[in-house]
Amino acid sequence: MEKKVKLDAHGMALMEQYRELRPTLEQLAKNAYDQLRHALLDKGIYVTAMEHRVKTEKSLMGKLELKGAKYKSIDDVTDLVGVRVITFYTDEVDKVAAIAKRIFDIDWKESVDKRKLHQLDSFGYNSLHYICRLKEGGPRFELQMRTALQHVWSTIEHDTGYKGDVRIPREYQRQFSRLAGMLELIDDEFSRLRLVLTDYRRQIMSLVQNGQLDDVPLSAGSFRSYLELHPFDRLNRRIAAVNQAEIFPVSMMPFLPVLESFGLETLGDVQRFIDENSDDAHQLALSHLALTDLDILSSSAALQYLCLVYVLKHGGGREGLKFIYDTINGESDANGVLADLMLEQAGGLPFKPV
Repeated sequence: MEKKVKLDAHGMALMEQYRELRPTLEQLAKNAYDQLRHALLDKGIYVTAMEHRVKTEKSLMGKLELKGAKYKSIDDVTDLVGVRVITFYTDEVDKVAAIAKRIFDIDWKESVDKRKLHQLDSFGYNSLHYICRLKEGGPRFELQMRTALQHVWSTIEHDTGYKGDVRIPREYQRQFSRLAGMLELIDDEFSRLRLVLTDYRRQIMSLVQNGQLDDVPLSAGSFRSYLELHPFDRLNRRIAAVNQAEIFPVSMMPFLPVLESFGLETLGDVQRFIDENSDDAHQLALSHLALTDLDILSSSAALQYLCLVYVLKHGGGREGLKFIYDTINGESDANGVLADLMLEQAGGLPFKPV
């Protein structure tokens, strides 16, 4: 049976003030949420979730029953409106906080950084809490900022009743503390790994831009950076000139497995692959396109002809050609037909298919 809340005269007066203020609180919750969401979007900060709420009558009555005497008026209750922001990484909590400090007035005496409490079982409660007010005035509201893992852990604690009225045996308290410590470590390590990977990408981009291609291993990230140098543009223009075709952009990332299958290990290998095969790729394109009226060419055409030529020159034959078509187009029997046609068209070219 649900416990009936009993309020004294002061508590009842506060509840009456709350009911009169409720429409204002609803509008405040929406305004605070919208202002913060737009500010985060403007700065390119994407979070996993945002939510807002107005405290319910039931929740407020329970709070006033326990400590209503500490509030002189309803304005002293700082969490009537709550906004919560959930981020992916711990460092993003601080970024959200910086935005909040710019767009809201912060009550620093009432705000608390629970991340600095360092309690053994506090992981799920390690939110950064700001008590805020809109720049245009009005009641205060609470802004909670935490990571996704902190939020999940807090939900688990609430669901299991760990922070409820029943005293949990020490052995279970210890298990909760151990799990909380593990999750806190994971949270920190995700942020650290993100910074490490960001620094690595910057190093790769610097090496690529400086032409130190032999120092850059071939990978999805490095190949994407390499494509920013437009290494296939010259050959694409030569091929497009056959029919005065227009070139339209497409992704060349599907070709990465093909290049890896050739044993190319660095971006330097890719550059040599282009230099050594461009003339033959142009000849293959000529024989393939000269008898057509194709006037639109994808930006991957140069890379495709380079790959086809490489297979032909290194004895890959029909199966090697089909592998290329299967990789970039998806596996299909029709790719075998394309491979046969390519073998036939390559027969009279200056380079000799092996």
